[in-house]
Amino acid sequence: MRAGFAQVIGSSRPLSWINTAYPFAAAFLLAGGDHVVALVVGTVYFLIPYNVLMYGINDVFDYESDLRNPRKGGVEGVVLSDRWHRTTLWAAVLSNVPFLVALVWLGTGWSDLVLAISVFAVVAYSAPGLRFKERPVLDSLTSSTHFVSPAVFGVTLAGGSFTGPVLAVLAAYFLWGAASQAFGAVQDITADRGAGIGSIATAFGARRTVRLAMAGYAAAAVLMLGAGWPGNLAALVPAVYLVSVAPFRNLTDERCEDANRGWRRFLWLNLVMGFLVTQLLIVMALTS
Repeated sequence: MRAGFAQVIGSSRPLSWINTAYPFAAAFLLAGGDHVVALVVGTVYFLIPYNVLMYGINDVFDYESDLRNPRKGGVEGVVLSDRWHRTTLWAAVLSNVPFLVALVWLGTGWSDLVLAISVFAVVAYSAPGLRFKERPVLDSLTSSTHFVSPAVFGVTLAGGSFTGPVLAVLAAYFLWGAASQAFGAVQDITADRGAGIGSIATAFGARRTVRLAMAGYAAAAVLMLGAGWPGNLAALVPAVYLVSVAPFRNLTDERCEDANRGWRRFLWLNLVMGFLVTQLLIVMALTS
């Protein structure tokens, strides 16, 4: 039982939990949300159950590819033993349903719609019959939805308005997410092709995919300039990611796994940038 629990939790990428809980909580509070129960339930949901669903389904149905992938087995995700596949799927369903029922009850028609889109995107990315992750470009767009939709849900649940600056931030965040997924896919080109899995990186190749990611980060930085003062200072954030991936702009498919160095830096860079963005949000809250 302990081994199964460790496998389920390991497959949910604990290092990345904050990447979905934080956008929800920050958006909810900045949009003026003051319902403590909604804040707590939403934050806990996007912290753990949401990630159990997202990554658990992914690891169950990517098992063959993960066996060939040398980067699996650490902070970037376990190779989920086929012994625990059924357990993982049940854990995903049972951990999600109570929270989804509660959030629908606490929400409105608009927040329910956003939540439905968010959960659909999580399932559609990896589930058989849909497998959006194997559809080049759609894979990056869907993956970005996984991280932006909690923020959109936070705004709608709080009854906030989608003003120009809010839309600029969300659009920039979406481009950042799409660019990050594209760059992350580069390191898996060999493993994915070996397993017959398509992706934006297997379709466009390492060099062009990295450059597309760089363009996405650049566009995100430009959009952030429309966030209003002092929010537009956050334009520096996607610019930092652009600089981080730039050394891989001429990477060949044969050396795709070299991109893992950049991906590991990306994982820790998220924590640093998240801290800096938090300080900026505090300043914005105090001056508004």
